[in-house]
Order: sequence, then structure tokens, then C-alpha cells
Amino acid sequence: MAADNKHAAMSVTKSLTGILGAVLVAEGKLDENKRVAEYIPELKDSAFGDATVRQVLDMTTALQFSEEYANPKAEIWEYSGAGNPLPKPQDYSGPVGYYAALKTVKKAGTHGEAFGYKTPNADVAGWLVARASGKSVDELLADRVWSKIGMEQDGYYSVDELGTPFAGGGYNAGLRDMARFGELIRNQGRWKGTQVLPARAIEDIAGGGSKAAFAKSDHPELPGWSYRDMWWNTGNARGAFVARGVHGQTIYFIDPAAEMVIVRFASHPIAGNSANDSTSLPAYEAVARYLIGGN
Repeated sequence: MAADNKHAAMSVTKSLTGILGAVLVAEGKLDENKRVAEYIPELKDSAFGDATVRQVLDMTTALQFSEEYANPKAEIWEYSGAGNPLPKPQDYSGPVGYYAALKTVKKAGTHGEAFGYKTPNADVAGWLVARASGKSVDELLADRVWSKIGMEQDGYYSVDELGTPFAGGGYNAGLRDMARFGELIRNQGRWKGTQVLPARAIEDIAGGGSKAAFAKSDHPELPGWSYRDMWWNTGNARGAFVARGVHGQTIYFIDPAAEMVIVRFASHPIAGNSANDSTSLPAYEAVARYLIGGN
């Protein structure tokens, strides 16, 4: 891989979708307190129908959905099959496309109680973004961000066979361009003196989500963290927050005190951040301490 090659961002894509959602909420085009079914009637009978926009953006929906990639029977595999851009086998009888798959997701529990990291939330968020803005996530990201801050290359999304962008993990871009995006967020949406994105949206992300809801999730290895607008908030003293991909892809420590953005492309063989967090997180923290004059 060369320095100017593009790489799969995987779930860093969720944070791109999340920032679009946060922008639309800040601009009053998307009401975070409305039910999903008010924007997307097609989902009224799914698990998402009675969830609020905010619960989707913060992934506090209660879904019967396993994202355990090591388990071949986990729902993520059927979901991924529905979103596969290649033609389905002749004996295939499942949903076709991400939107059709979202209609089949069932509820398990009470919305709003606990954080649960589930990719379908990001695709619902992408659908909400499209309904509220009149543009698909790829069009809106191009219009509001990628065309505004001097990107070197076009980015692109993988799509399902119907052409729907994979808002939960399908973005691909160059490393330096992802760093530019990180700098835009670190600077509260400003780029070279121009307010490209509303500062209110960035402030909402930086403020973090419910730590109580996060504490009820299956992430005991991240004490004090939270999740807001599809960004992970570290809860550290400097207010660092992060976009994370399943194989180690990262826009990390958008750190106000250290004035630092670290972007990492990775293809770790294990599908889980816990496989490399024990080395990556301390390394990022060490760089931050160095930049602010610590040891």
C-alpha cells in the first residue's frame, strides 16, 4: 500500500454518518426527539419504528441483533448478505438491500436504557439523513465536506445491489484526506477561516453520550467512555473522542488540548478493536502527552 492509496474505513464510516446526522439536528432539519417511523414509515413495524432519532444516533436502541463476527449464525451475516452488491444465489429468499434488511430487525428490550453497538443503527441513520436532507449520505458528504476542504482524492462508498450506500461501514478514502476531515472536526467545523459545519454539531459530539447507558454495554474494557452521534468519547480530561473501525482503522484523539489528530488505516486480522486497543490506545495517549509537554 502506498501513501496515496485508498483504504476501507469500515466503521469509521459510522462516524461520518453520525456527523451528517448531528449537522442536520443542529440545523433543525432533523428532530432528535421524533420517532424514526415519523421520518421512515417503512420501518414502523421494525425494531426502529418506536425508537427516537437520538436513540439511533447514540445506539441506545434495543435490538435482537448479534454483531459477533466469529459466530457464523450471528445476525450480522444475514444482514451483510442482504447488502452484498453481487447478485443473490438462485435459492436466496432473504431481504435484498440494506433498507429491506432493516425492516426485518426485531426489538429486544427497551430503547434508551443501554448502549449496544449494532451496525443497522448507522444504516437507519443514513436513511434518516437522506429523508431529512433530500440527499443520500454520499451526496451529502460530498456536498457538505469532501468538496469544501481541499481533498486530494474522491472518496467512495460500497453499495448494495440496489445502489444504496453502506452508511454503516462502506466508505473508502485516502489517509491524508481522512486527516483533513479529522482537522475539520477538531477545529469545530472551521476550515481556513470558513465555518464549513455548524460548531454546535461538533460540540454535541464532543460532549459525549450517556455514561450510564455505556456502562451497561459489553465494553468493560473502556471504563468512563460514552457514545454520541456515532463517535466514541474517551471521557479523558482533555475531551478526546474517536472514530473506530473493526480492523483497527482510526481517526483518533481529536484532542483539543494536544491539538492532535491521528489517523490510522489498518487491516488487523481479528475483527475487533479489543485485539489492538491494548497497544494502540496507550500509544495514542503517549503522543498526546508529549505534545502537551508531559512525559
